[in-house]
Amino acid sequence: MQLHLDLDRDRWDAALRQTSSALQQDWSYGAALSQIGAKLCRAGISENGQLIALSQISMRKIGFVLNFSVCLRGPVWLKPLTDQKKRAAIRLLKAKLGLQRPRALLVSPDQSEPLRGFSKVMTGYSTVMLDLDQDLDALRAGFDGKWRNRLVAAEKSGLKVTQNGSKPAQYRWLLETEEGQRKERGYTATPASLVPLFVEAKGDRDSLLILRADQGREKVAAMLFLIHGCAATYHIGWNSEVGRKQGAHNLLLWRALDMLKARGVRQLDLGGVETVKSAGLARFKIGTGGEVVTYAGTYF
Repeated sequence: MQLHLDLDRDRWDAALRQTSSALQQDWSYGAALSQIGAKLCRAGISENGQLIALSQISMRKIGFVLNFSVCLRGPVWLKPLTDQKKRAAIRLLKAKLGLQRPRALLVSPDQSEPLRGFSKVMTGYSTVMLDLDQDLDALRAGFDGKWRNRLVAAEKSGLKVTQNGSKPAQYRWLLETEEGQRKERGYTATPASLVPLFVEAKGDRDSLLILRADQGREKVAAMLFLIHGCAATYHIGWNSEVGRKQGAHNLLLWRALDMLKARGVRQLDLGGVETVKSAGLARFKIGTGGEVVTYAGTYF
């Protein structure tokens, strides 16, 4: 195996157009993080001249001493690998990344099976993955009965669904609303300001999809998706009391599926599921019929 710290963006992006991977491993996501002060390293691993893994790693010092690095939802395995080869790839990363000692590299690949040979330091992240290789009829048939009933009611409600503009000034209202939600509800997430930086780094406004539901002239709900490679991530959602009563999010997500498929998206990551603190949101995501996936965790 060989480690490459000089991969160019074209090769990175081409690999991820063939393999569904997490937003956190997208080149443009890393470029956006760099704009807000993150220090990054990108590494590829090859075997017999073929790329087999990619790792976008954020780095920082702890106490000005420990060189601490995290590969969040990575490495991305670009082909099926044995446990032995995965271990060898991660050990190569640890040995050749170039960090001075003392150092620590944490990895959390998107795999459900345990990463043997390493110490687990954090429990796994759970999310819902929706397979968009299915046609729309199959996707709709996969919805839970109550979820589908709310969609039918929303379709009859008179809500108007509009694609919001993709210039920052056109969706700033949604980012400000999201920041307000976070303060009110006391939860943390990646800064909303990351969205325009991500789109700018992509250089393609089709990497952003925002759908808005209106009742008359009043905005009542919105959803924002980020597109990366052949995958997309549900990144921000907002619902007013009117929107909740009328099932606006069911309608918005249903309309989004068709539009995401048209942009070449094969897998939609609906984001984390927390059945205790956010039971309603978890039920909404699980009700889509997507696969609930719990990854093995973070390893040192």
